[in-house]
Amino acid sequence: MIENPPLALYLHIPWCVRKCPYCDFNSHTAAEVLPEKQYVAAVLSDLRAEVARAPDRELSSIFIGGGTPSLFSGEALQSLLDGVRDMIALGSDCEITMEANPGTAESSRFAAYRNAGVNRLSLGVQSLCDNSLKLLGRVHGADEARRAYDMARGAGFENINLDMMFGLPQQSTQAALADLQQLIDLQPEHISWYQLTLEPNTLFHRQVPAGLPDDDSLADLHAEGLQILASSDYARYEVSAFAKSGALCRHNLNYWQFGDYLAAGAGAHGKLSVGREIWRVWKQRHPRQYMQEIDPTGERFLIERDQLSFEFMLNALRLVGGVESALFEARTGLDFSSIQQQLGSLEQRELLQPADSGRIACTALGLNYLDDVLQAFLAAH
Repeated sequence: MIENPPLALYLHIPWCVRKCPYCDFNSHTAAEVLPEKQYVAAVLSDLRAEVARAPDRELSSIFIGGGTPSLFSGEALQSLLDGVRDMIALGSDCEITMEANPGTAESSRFAAYRNAGVNRLSLGVQSLCDNSLKLLGRVHGADEARRAYDMARGAGFENINLDMMFGLPQQSTQAALADLQQLIDLQPEHISWYQLTLEPNTLFHRQVPAGLPDDDSLADLHAEGLQILASSDYARYEVSAFAKSGALCRHNLNYWQFGDYLAAGAGAHGKLSVGREIWRVWKQRHPRQYMQEIDPTGERFLIERDQLSFEFMLNALRLVGGVESALFEARTGLDFSSIQQQLGSLEQRELLQPADSGRIACTALGLNYLDDVLQAFLAAH
């Protein structure tokens, strides 16, 4: 029997003003009028079936992602979250995060989102340089991003994450570090700072932008950025996540610690432990088809036992401090001895910390070569 881990909920709102050239998330260009009521009804119908598979459990966190959830009105978000509360208990300190873009129209709704119960806001700033934002295809400017942050504070948000990318087209090391410092100067509780990657099925992958920095420049930039963040009291706790004391993202921690999460919405993915089995689920990606499905609850597949060690490590080893060794058995139902060979080999290569530490965690070198570390667990299949 696998111990029931904490349970979270992911809700997906799939529309954007326009598709960014680097984005590989399930997002679709929004019509002038969004079908809010129809979509909320479909999501709640979807969720009702998910909740039935996790009886007598409560939510530790909710994450509303996209797409651009802030395209939805405050009334639609209120209806969505009220529907969730009617179906499943929320923990007394349930973290409810919503992603938002810094566009003026979206920012005007922050107070309504706060009143609906959202208590953590994640703003997709990406850069505070107008030229970089233009090259990234963003629909906001740097000043607009700063105003959105101020509006979020004014709306009562005391827990804010800001997203920023580095390694952008035509961006020097000095410009990237100055960009980061400007973000730090805003003093959010949490920063997600990550490298632009050219994901398959994106415009940037098909048409590589000119002026991307080379690998050596990126390595130097990353090292300097880590120092700046640390000296500014942002502790790195995951590959690209940095937080002030007490402000770690609990929803994402649940992912990385191989917790469970229900999923509802077009293209949403979930994971659920049931007895001795662990299941993954994914939903119909296209919002129109999702709303028209008689049964929008998607497809699900069982994670086979010989895949569980890789699935666990794929998440856990992103954490800078790793996880307690005992968590492997509790979350997978596998015996710890089943991965001793891989752990020993990686430790000899100085990619994992010593096993006698009582934790499974990468070294600094291992974090830099995480794909190589994970390959060791794939090879075991």
